[in-house]
Amino acid sequence: MSMNIRRLKTSLLLAACLLGTTPAFSETVINVGAFGADANKLDPHLSGGGQDRALFGYMFNGLTRFAPGSMNPDDIENDLAESITGSDDGLVWTVVLRKGVQFHHGYGELTAEDVVFSLDKARSPDTSAFANTFGVISSVEALDTHTVRITLSERTPTFIGLLANPAGGLVISKQAATELAGDEKAALIGTGPFQFDSYTPKSQTVLVAHADYFRGTPKVDRINYRYVESDNARELAFAAGEIDLFYGKREQDWVDRMRKQYANDIAIDIFAPSQSRMLHLNQSVKPLDDIRVRQAIEHAINRDEFQMLIGQDITRQLRAPVPSGFLGQNIDVPVYDFDQDKSRTLLAEAGYPDGLTLKVPTSKIGSLKLPFELIMEQLRRVGITLEVDFIDHRAWHALIRNNESPLVIYGAAPFPEADAFLTPFFHSASIVGTATAQTNFSHCNVADAAIDKARSAADSTEQLEAWAAAQVSIMEAACVVPIFELQQVWGRRQSLDLGYELTGTLNLGPPITENTTITR
Repeated sequence: MSMNIRRLKTSLLLAACLLGTTPAFSETVINVGAFGADANKLDPHLSGGGQDRALFGYMFNGLTRFAPGSMNPDDIENDLAESITGSDDGLVWTVVLRKGVQFHHGYGELTAEDVVFSLDKARSPDTSAFANTFGVISSVEALDTHTVRITLSERTPTFIGLLANPAGGLVISKQAATELAGDEKAALIGTGPFQFDSYTPKSQTVLVAHADYFRGTPKVDRINYRYVESDNARELAFAAGEIDLFYGKREQDWVDRMRKQYANDIAIDIFAPSQSRMLHLNQSVKPLDDIRVRQAIEHAINRDEFQMLIGQDITRQLRAPVPSGFLGQNIDVPVYDFDQDKSRTLLAEAGYPDGLTLKVPTSKIGSLKLPFELIMEQLRRVGITLEVDFIDHRAWHALIRNNESPLVIYGAAPFPEADAFLTPFFHSASIVGTATAQTNFSHCNVADAAIDKARSAADSTEQLEAWAAAQVSIMEAACVVPIFELQQVWGRRQSLDLGYELTGTLNLGPPITENTTITR
C-alpha cells in the first residue's frame, strides 16, 4: 500500500471520528421505506399501527414466536422462554426463561420481573391498546429469577400463540421503563437483534445492531427505518438507491410494472397474512342505527369489481367476518348478494327514497384509499353519497377510535384464529370510546355470548360451534361488510438476502434478523 493511500485512509478515519460517525465503507446499512408520514406510537403495547409492527419485530422478542417468515401456528416456537408447561385445566402456565439474554444498551439480563412487568403492562387498559386480548391474564408472578407463573381467568384458545402475538406480547425492560419514564426510549429497550438509536419525527427511526443478541450478532450494522407516506415517493427512492426494502403498492398493475421495470434489481414479495378489508357500519349514529340502511349498504357492494381493480393474484373475496385460513372461520353465514335494486328498496323502506348523504373521514394511505374510492362509487349508484375527507393515516386512527366516523374501512392481521377477530372487532367490551375499547367500530353487540362461550370452551368442537354462531349473528345484524382479503406486498433489492423463506409474518413487513445480509 502506498504512503498516499495510507494517509488518505487515516484522514477519512480521523474525519469520521471527529464527526462522531462510522466510515460508510465499514458499515452495513439497510434502508427501509415504511408507509405512513410518521410513527404511530413508539411503544409495542400501545401501537397497533402497521407502520410500527415491522419496526417492533426488529427490536423485541416475546416468550414464544412464529419462526421467521412464517405465520403458521404449527411453526410457533419458544423465544425468550426455554420451556412452557400448562396445568390440566389450562389456567396456570409456568414459563422458564432462557438464561443470559441481554437487554439493549446495557440494561442487564432478562429476568422474570421483566416478563411480569411487560405482561402486566399489556393487560392494563391504562398502558396497553391490547388490554382486552391480554386481560384474560388474571395474575403474573415471578417464582424466581428465571421462572414465571401466569394464571388465566378462563381457558384461552391458543394461549401459546397469544404469547407470540406481536400486538401486545413483546417483552420490554422494567428497569429502562422505570428509569426513563417520560422519555421516548422508555418502552423501546428490548432484547431483539436491533436496538433503538434515534427517532426523528416524520422522518425516520434508526436502529443499530445489538452485539449481545442471544442468537448471535446481526450481520447488518444499522437499519434506517424511514417514514415515506407516498407510494410514488417510495418507488422513486428505491430507483435512486436510497431504500432497499419498502412497503409496496398492493395492486396487480403495480406489481407487474415493477417486475418489468426493475427486473434486474427488484424482488417482489407477496405473503400472508391476507389482510382483511371490511367496512364496519357504525350503528351508534343515524341513519346506520336502522338495520335496513346497513342491509342496503351490504347489497350495494360488488366484490367482483374490487378483485378486478386491485388484482386477482393478490386478493380473495371475503364474505365472513373472520378471514380465510383462520381457525374457526364460518363460511355458512347470511350472504348479502350484490343487488342494487334491493339496496334502493331497503333505503326507501327506511325513509330515504331519494338517497342519503354521509360525511366520512378516511385514511389517504393507498391500500385503504383505493378500495374506499370504489366503495364511494358503488354506494353512489344506489343513492348513498359519501362526502369523504382523506386525511393523514395517524389522524384517521385517532378519529375512528373516538367514534367520529359512520363508516370505517379497516384491515387487520392478528393471530390466525377466530377469536383474534371476533373479540376486538365484534364484542361489546371492545366498542370504541369505552374503557376497554379496541376496534369495535360498528358497536356490534349481538355475539357476546357466543364469543365468550368459545373463549372458555372445554373442547375444540364446542369452541368451533360457538365461533360459527357468533359469525352468523354478526352478519344477521349487518354489523360489517366483509369485502376482500389483500396479501402483503413489499419490494426488496435482490442483493438483500432475508436469511429465511418468507411465506407470512404477523409483523406485516419482512423481518430483518441476525441472519439478514445485503451486498452493495
